[in-house]
Amino acid sequence: MTEKIKEHIQSIPTDTCDTYCYHETVVNRVNERIDEISGVEMLFKALADANRLKVAYALTLEEEMCVCDVANVLETSTANASHHLRYLRDMGLTTYRKEGKLVFYSLVDECVRQLVNIALEHSKEGWHK
Repeated sequence: MTEKIKEHIQSIPTDTCDTYCYHETVVNRVNERIDEISGVEMLFKALADANRLKVAYALTLEEEMCVCDVANVLETSTANASHHLRYLRDMGLTTYRKEGKLVFYSLVDECVRQLVNIALEHSKEGWHK
């Protein structure tokens, strides 16, 4: 390797520490609470699918929607829409009520609505670029 290449490689900033050290007080303080986050990944897993996120977003725009409406929004079958709605329900994000032959879904609470809207706003700010 030439000297010029070595200099160039050494001048490239790295995104890791050049030496290993840690702040014991900070680490201990975080470790006391880190397990509080346990299980939250399931919430993000539920919303990580594009269709399920669309369903959740649609339910932020409308208080409730029947399975047929969701199927039309997703441009899919009612069976597929039901699958996504059921998954969201099983994850505790939606609830449903039956009225005759129709089933209506809604978000379980305002927190889910806020989470979806915050993610949307964050995305509009260009965080993923």
